[in-house]
Amino acid sequence: MLSNSEARTALAEAELIRSEDEVQAAVRRVADGINAELADQHPLVLSVMGGAVVFTGQLLPMLDFPLDFDYLHVSRYGNEQQGGALHWKVAPRENVKGKVVLVVDDILDEGETLHAIQQRVMELGASRFYSAVFADKANGKSKPIRADFVGMELPNRFVFGYGMDIHGAWRNLPAIYAVRGN
Repeated sequence: MLSNSEARTALAEAELIRSEDEVQAAVRRVADGINAELADQHPLVLSVMGGAVVFTGQLLPMLDFPLDFDYLHVSRYGNEQQGGALHWKVAPRENVKGKVVLVVDDILDEGETLHAIQQRVMELGASRFYSAVFADKANGKSKPIRADFVGMELPNRFVFGYGMDIHGAWRNLPAIYAVRGN
């Protein structure tokens, strides 16, 4: 975790790569796509804690259909910049059985986490799986899953803001920043 001073320095040294207006337009695009696809499905929306909390909180009021809501918590990153072993803190519950499930996450990086979530949700008996990510990182690697709804593409850099953190800080920023030199 960064101290207050270290967090402020990290932000001051970072590069703004997507403005607040671009972020809000991306959320609207995702909402429009989900509304068009799932309006008659009454899905169970599962938000991936903690990165997707900002995105989910702004996305849900834009969805114009009834839905059920729950969350799950799985991580490969912790406070690190590279993914490690998958750690389930709160797994999907059995309430997914027979449901159309929409998983909302902050970023599709290597795709391992979202792919594991998809496998678990389908093993628990979901009738259909959809995924919405705020951002898809253009890392040039083959990913085991593609998101059904994507707000924006981000470059292959360490990014933070709008739910994504830098060593635990700055998930609350309304725009996206990248660490310089990476």
